[in-house]
Amino acid sequence: MQKHKTCCFIGHRRIDIINALKREIIDYIENLIVSESVKNFLFGSRSDFDKLCHTIVTELKAKYPDIKRIGYTCRSETVVLETEREKTEALYKAVTGKKERFLAVEQEIEYKNKYTSGKGNFVERNQAMIDDSDYCVFYYNENYLPPQRKNGLGFYQPRSGTAVAFKYAKQKHKTIKNFYTE
Repeated sequence: MQKHKTCCFIGHRRIDIINALKREIIDYIENLIVSESVKNFLFGSRSDFDKLCHTIVTELKAKYPDIKRIGYTCRSETVVLETEREKTEALYKAVTGKKERFLAVEQEIEYKNKYTSGKGNFVERNQAMIDDSDYCVFYYNENYLPPQRKNGLGFYQPRSGTAVAFKYAKQKHKTIKNFYTE
């Protein structure tokens, strides 16, 4: 019996989603399912890329019902179990008056330092996802810089969390697919 494999998704917070990109990702994920026995797909919840890949995997669940979406959460991030999604979305709309689609998963994993790590807790969460994956799917532009942030004395340039994760996945010798193109 073949072991089921795992794939995680990590990308920049904001990306331009075009049909060609979506088609490439669909084909790649479907190949992972059919040819590589990937059944578990790991998601964070902060980026456009995560949301795009989550939507694709959700659509593919109709064709491959045995695949599983797993949400890795860090502080201030939320996913909902698929069994609770409709109820949660209805409650949110009743309270806020806005329709919101929550990331629905079959399982949530709170990485071990969820409540004790600092501001960069998403970095540790991404590393946990990478550690638990056979395949790492990225949307990583090596020239991207996040917006400058203000601290007490002025502004500073934060590091890209996606860049940190990409470097970590390479150090761990993971199979990496990067969907960013110029």
